[in-house]
Amino acid sequence: MSLNVNSAWSATSAVLKNTFSFYDIKEIVGLAGFDTGKIAHLVQKSGSSVSKGQLISEIERELNNFSDNDKRHFLNIVIEEMLTRCSGVEEQLERYLTRLGWQVIENKVLPIEVLDRDDMIELDEVSKQDLIKAATRYRDGDLSGALSAACGAVDSLTVKIYQKHGLGDAAKASFQERCKVSLNKVGVFDAVNQELRDIEWKVSGLVPFRKNFEGALNQAAFIMQTLRANMADVHGTKPVFKPLVFDSIKWAQVLVRLLSGQYSA
Repeated sequence: MSLNVNSAWSATSAVLKNTFSFYDIKEIVGLAGFDTGKIAHLVQKSGSSVSKGQLISEIERELNNFSDNDKRHFLNIVIEEMLTRCSGVEEQLERYLTRLGWQVIENKVLPIEVLDRDDMIELDEVSKQDLIKAATRYRDGDLSGALSAACGAVDSLTVKIYQKHGLGDAAKASFQERCKVSLNKVGVFDAVNQELRDIEWKVSGLVPFRKNFEGALNQAAFIMQTLRANMADVHGTKPVFKPLVFDSIKWAQVLVRLLSGQYSA
């Protein structure tokens, strides 16, 4: 991931400083795991020149000693506390973070390049949670876990479709087969075909387009299936190729979006 977590903290701390009181800031960072003993000497009282800006600067100085993983964990809890205490900060926080390539999804700070909140609208709820889990794990460097969660997002939806339409035991079919059968059963390709007819595509163009569209999704499912077999590991012991994990999360989003758009529970 190319984004520096420090940029997300910079945006968050600006909102924190402008919205919350001096002692609220202390309490919030303390709940997020910050050693408040490091800032105990900073006290606001009558005649004191200590400002919220100084408090934030002191917190940032100590954060420099945190690992990136610890910073991300700290940041997520800070944002969760901010939103719990003042839901009105979400719009401003989102605006600041978006300009830096970050966003807040379900109180988690995630890079837009991995998972865009706009793509999550109207997705199957279980699959949505798995996609968020995949993006969070990818952000935190758990690539095997991210791959498993991305595949799980598709798994949960295909299982529902198999059950709804009486297609048999989904567990007995391969990941690729479940995707292929589910996409056809809920009418994804027929729907796309009809939409293209409605905008007056020629039949001569529809046939090869549909064939290649089906083929592309089938190949994506095969790649995810193969990667999960060779890279996904609950103990994180198997070697993982990061760009392919990133691609798998994107492919999972496409598959889930297509299946969610046609499938209604």
